[in-house]
Order: sequence, then C-alpha cells, then structure tokens
Amino acid sequence: MLLRDKVAVITGAGSGIGKETAFLLAKEGAKIATLDRTPEKGQKTIDQIKQTGGEAMMTTADISYPEQVQQSMDKIAETWGKIDIVFANAGINGVWAPLEELSPQEWKATISVNLDGTFYTLKYALPYLKKQGGSVVINSSVNGTRMFSNTGATAYACTKAAQVTFAKMTALELAKYKIRVNVICPGAITTEIDQNTERQYLEKTQELVEFPEGKIPLTNGQPGTSEQVAQLVLFLVSDASSHITGTEVWIDGGQSLLQG
Repeated sequence: MLLRDKVAVITGAGSGIGKETAFLLAKEGAKIATLDRTPEKGQKTIDQIKQTGGEAMMTTADISYPEQVQQSMDKIAETWGKIDIVFANAGINGVWAPLEELSPQEWKATISVNLDGTFYTLKYALPYLKKQGGSVVINSSVNGTRMFSNTGATAYACTKAAQVTFAKMTALELAKYKIRVNVICPGAITTEIDQNTERQYLEKTQELVEFPEGKIPLTNGQPGTSEQVAQLVLFLVSDASSHITGTEVWIDGGQSLLQG
C-alpha cells in the first residue's frame, strides 16, 4: 500500500473528485478525514470507506469560515495524532455572468470559498504538517490557467489562477519543512459541480469559437472522470512524486490546448 498509516485530509469529499479520491487513498492505506459543509454527503463517503475495512472520520465545516476549518483540523490531529496529506478540493463554480450583471456579493462568494477556503485549509493544517512533512494538492482548473474562453466565468477563473500562484508561493516557503505543494488543473470532468453553476445573461457576451471535431481531442469530446483525477492526486501525494513541488498539472485530455 502506497499510503499505509498516512492521515489524509480531503475537503469536499461528499461527491465527485473528492469522493473518488477519498476511496482511492483509503484503498492505498490512508486514514481519511473529510471536511464537508453537507454532513449527509460526507457521512456517506465515510460509511463506504469503513464498509471496506478502511479508517475514516468526518468533520463538518464550511471552508469559507476559518474557525470551522481550524476546529476540524484540530479534531483530526487530536484523533489520529498527525496530518500527512491535504487535498484542498472543495470549491464552487459560483455565478457565471457578464461583469455588469455580476453582483459584488456573487463575486465575493466565489472568492470566499475557492481562494479564502484554500488558504484556510492549508493554514490550519500547517502546524501538523510541519511536524513530519507531507504533501498538499490543490484542485484548480483549466479555467484561468490555460483556458480563457468561458465568458462570464471571471470570478471562478480568477480564483483558479490565484490557487496556482498560491501553490507556487507556499511550495517554496514550506520546502524547508519537507512539505510539498502541487496543484492540479482538471478540464471537463463528470461531477455534480456543473449542475450547481448559475449562468446569467451569457448570451450577451459569449464569444463564438469554432473547434475541430470534438472539444476534447484525446477522447473525441467525452469528459474525463473523477477516478482519473483521483489517480493523479494519488501520484502527487505518494513517494512516487517525492521530488515534485510547486508544479501545476493539467488533466483535460488536451481540451485547454484546443479551447484556450
């Protein structure tokens, strides 16, 4: 097992990429701790891991509230004595709309979860990671990093670009503690997050883009899966990537090369 006796913290493990990553890391021997603002979904993930013989615990936290994140990290460390791995996965698409239609509250809501939440997740796990070193993976996106043609996704894309910069800055700062920080940039992945995206007035500003046949070259237009992203996270938190830090990895089947 690649992660035997490691303690892995995953935010947003109730569905999609977070859920599949929790299953895979547990299969590789990690003890899984989740931070979810929806207890029912997080508990289902935990129950499934336990049913297969794994160790897991759930904490309830909205990552946009620092005190909730801190309480969760403290509880996890108190339970298992350490934190080795952090997957800062939780995030929202928020409202996609032209700037004139996007309210300050909608802008702030996306920033609060995606960017502030990433900061809080690493900040409050850090005292425990520093004790023995570890690995952090941040879930960013092709949007704002290599793809800019999704008109109206400005708030979302800005948070994703900022997450890449955050990973690079913290990778250098934390290297002396043997903490690696990397960031993944998925393209179209089959998850629930797209169902929760609110799109407003985009027909006013959408730029028409012509593609060759299929928007995702590697798969003839088919989106990737959460399981494929989970495999990338496993690689980045395992010793197989022990000399990799401060690096972004796109996992999109070539989508952003075509649709940038």
